[in-house]
Amino acid sequence: MPGGVSSEQIAAAREVDLLTYLQKQEPHELVRSASGEYRTKSHGSLVISNNAWFWHRGGFGAYSALDYLTKIRGMDFVEAVEVICGIRASPIVASLIVKRAPVAKENKTLILPPPVKFPSRMLAYLQGRGIDAGVIKRCLDAGIIYESRYNGEAVCVFVGKDENGIARFGCMRGINSDLKRDCSGSDKKTGFRLRPHDPDSSALAAFESPTDSISHLCLYPEQDSHRLSLGGVSDVALISFLEKNPQINHVSLCLDSDEAGQTAAARIKTHFEGDRQFSHITVTIDPPVLGKDYNELLLHTARQEREHRQAGHRKDAGLSL
Repeated sequence: MPGGVSSEQIAAAREVDLLTYLQKQEPHELVRSASGEYRTKSHGSLVISNNAWFWHRGGFGAYSALDYLTKIRGMDFVEAVEVICGIRASPIVASLIVKRAPVAKENKTLILPPPVKFPSRMLAYLQGRGIDAGVIKRCLDAGIIYESRYNGEAVCVFVGKDENGIARFGCMRGINSDLKRDCSGSDKKTGFRLRPHDPDSSALAAFESPTDSISHLCLYPEQDSHRLSLGGVSDVALISFLEKNPQINHVSLCLDSDEAGQTAAARIKTHFEGDRQFSHITVTIDPPVLGKDYNELLLHTARQEREHRQAGHRKDAGLSL
C-alpha cells in the first residue's frame, strides 16, 4: 500500500466528495454563491455543485475531495488520504501549498527578422486585404508591422509590444503563401496590440489574428478601444493583458464565427464569469455579422461600397441635361 495507507482507506477517501470534506474539516473555506452551489475562498473560480466540482481557472473538475487536495492544493497523495480519513489533522490552507525549488526562467530572447528597405509587397498585401492606407501608416509608425524575408519568402511581420513598448512577440504571415510562424523567442503572454488614442480606455476587443484586429479598426474607427490578437483561441495573452490593465471593464470577444472560434469564446466567457479576479468585467461574444472573421467582413463591406459607387457612376452617366 502507498506510504502505509491501506487499500480500504484509499477507497474510503475516494468516496468523500469535496463539499462534505470542506463542511467537516475546513468550513471556513466555503462560500455559498447560489442555491445548491458553493465556491472556496482560496479559489474563486472553483464551483461546487451537485456533489461535483469544476475549477474554471484550471479548466478541469472532478468529484472527490482527494482529487481537489492533490491536483489543486498540491498535497502528497498519502497525506491527502490521511487527512480525509481523519488520521492526520487538516493543516491550514497556506501550509498546503507545496514549496518547490524555484524553476529558473528560460532566457528567451525574441529574434525578429530584419526589415526590408522598401515594403512594397507588404503594402500591396495589406491593401489587398482591404486595410486602408491610414491604418497601415498608423501601424508602421507604431513599429508593429513591417515586411521581411523568411527563407527567401516575402512575409509580413506583426509585432507584439509590452506596456513599456518593448517587443516581446512576433509572428510572420506569408504574403504569397499560407506561411504562419511565430518568431523565435516569442512570449505568448504578449499579443499583437493596437493601442487606442485614449490610453485609459476601459474597453478591449480580442481577436484570433492581427489581420482581424486591424480589419476591425478599419470597420469601426470610432470605437476607441484596445484591440488585442490572441494568436489563436488561447486566453493566455488576454489574461496577461487584463492583469496589467485593471481599468478594463468590458471585453468583446471578436473570435471567428466558426465552431472552433465560438466554442472558445463561450469557454473564455464562462471562465471569466466564474473568476472573482475578473468579476468586474462584462464579457460579450461579438463575432462578425457576416463571414468567418472580421477581415472577410471588411472585404465584403469594401466590395459593397465599390459596387454602390459604380452603380452611382452609371446612373449619373445616363442622365441627360
